[in-house]
Amino acid sequence: MAYAEDRWEHFRFRNTRPDIRNIVLLGKTGSGKSSLASTIFGEKDLFKVCHSSSNGTTCCQSETRRVRGKTVQLIDTPGLFDTDPDAPDIKKEMLNYLRNRLYGIHAFLLVLKVEKFTKHELSVAEVVCKHFSVDALKYTTVVFTQGDQLERGVNIEEWVSDNELLSMLVQRCGGRCHVFDNKHWNNSWDSYRNNQRQVIKLLNTIDQTVRDNRGRCYLLRQPWF
Repeated sequence: MAYAEDRWEHFRFRNTRPDIRNIVLLGKTGSGKSSLASTIFGEKDLFKVCHSSSNGTTCCQSETRRVRGKTVQLIDTPGLFDTDPDAPDIKKEMLNYLRNRLYGIHAFLLVLKVEKFTKHELSVAEVVCKHFSVDALKYTTVVFTQGDQLERGVNIEEWVSDNELLSMLVQRCGGRCHVFDNKHWNNSWDSYRNNQRQVIKLLNTIDQTVRDNRGRCYLLRQPWF
């Protein structure tokens, strides 16, 4: 019976509308998820940003816009590592929100900053697998913020390759990675350090991810808690 249900789910969601992309942003508080979402849509402060050291986004925020001929829905989520004993069950609330709002997820954006990378940051992949599943990494692209910290002439792939742990993380996500700078790269004349150009590259990567997954969305299963 379970096998038949799985077949039905894949059949139902395999061929989604080609002009829609459902994209979920994941990462630690302070990684720049909310600012990145606003940058992708080209609208300043569209998504709520918290500058304190405590939890930023405490619930999901969803916005939909047309971007380069496609309808894009971005969902900003609470920080994966936020640990407030008085806070509600963020995992449960987040998954319920996504199930109620989405028929499937075309891509996850795992957001990290361009900074010293440690084993703690590497564990974000394990947190994604814990909250979702190992299959979620097939739909995941690593997106770095604070790209202005890159040395001139160095691209994000070169920077990643200098760190074995970071390279392992990106490889687990199919080798997909991009970089933005939400403060300094808007309307830049630089051919690489330019958010508008990076948005085009990111959307192309997401389109390729959809093709690699044969047009299927990542499906959120029924609650297991």
